[in-house]
Amino acid sequence: MDLLVVAGEHSGDAHAARAVQELRARHPGLAVAALGGPELAAAGAQLLYDLTASSVVGIVEVLKHFSFFQALFGETVRWIAEYRPRAVCLVDYPGFNLRLAETLRARGLSSKGGGSIKCLYYISPQIWAWKANRRFAMARSLDAMAVIFPFEVKCYADTTLPVTFVGHPFVAADYEPPIRYDARGPILLLPGSRTQAVKRIFPVMLAGYRAFGERPALVLYPSEKIAAELRRHLGPADAGSISLAAIGGPAIAAAAVLTSSGTMSMQCALGGIPGAVVYRANPLTYLLGRWLVRVPYLGIANLLLEKPMYPEFIQGAADPAILAAELRRCLHDPDRRAQTAVAAERLRQILQQPAGGTAVDWLERELGPARV
Repeated sequence: MDLLVVAGEHSGDAHAARAVQELRARHPGLAVAALGGPELAAAGAQLLYDLTASSVVGIVEVLKHFSFFQALFGETVRWIAEYRPRAVCLVDYPGFNLRLAETLRARGLSSKGGGSIKCLYYISPQIWAWKANRRFAMARSLDAMAVIFPFEVKCYADTTLPVTFVGHPFVAADYEPPIRYDARGPILLLPGSRTQAVKRIFPVMLAGYRAFGERPALVLYPSEKIAAELRRHLGPADAGSISLAAIGGPAIAAAAVLTSSGTMSMQCALGGIPGAVVYRANPLTYLLGRWLVRVPYLGIANLLLEKPMYPEFIQGAADPAILAAELRRCLHDPDRRAQTAVAAERLRQILQQPAGGTAVDWLERELGPARV
């Protein structure tokens, strides 16, 4: 086995799949396994377990599933010890992946622990938001990191960890955006990719859309599990106005969006679609987050731009009447659309891939010559 990829979220699965697909095109004999999702499998990785199907977020939710993740973690370490891939590439998902990197070092399996396995990290944890001191433990257990936001390189400047900005996958030259702006398009609802989050976010999005009610809505989902949860909230009255579609299908045009703070919000921002971020978490998770997280915005586009391209309505502020009014502004205020277009172009400039190479170039360099 040459490479094991560990991606526990749908976004990480998609980003890693692009790199794996191109890497295998360059090196057809490369043997890649993954704890990931359907996109890594489609890219040619041997899928050991669909980790994206078990994705949860928030302290309370993780504790509920602790025994499951503990067993999965133990089996992952056992597999690595048996098959000894040349490298392990950990993709975001820090709760699982940072512990895995440290365990591989402590057990003498990774190169930082005296073993033969290179430990790589693609897409940095958000150390700029919380638990910044993790960077020193990461430098102790990782061989190299590739980041997708340019400011993240400086976050590790006081460590020994080699960090490379490789550009964001959404602005790659060969990337085909799945979402674009169309003033005649539907309203897009993007409640997220994790079941527990969708249970809290989708009902208020739905209520906001129903209060708005000027044109049809389209709800995107990443898996059939999420689709089933979405259908549970829809009633007979929604049949003529709300439709569902799987992420990864034909490109979609939309006039406005209500989105959770995940990866799809960045897709919409780069597509120049006006909208707003809507988020509701477990109350305890939210209170702990307010205490631990030190960032002015929840949406990454807002953080990169250092101003609210997408207004954020979090917890009690996510009120149906307010969301309906926001949708009306997105559709009927010409200044709102113009400001969104300007912000989208600025985002593309910030995230442009550097001359030093892309994620697959970085991965190819770190893997080194093929195993003899």
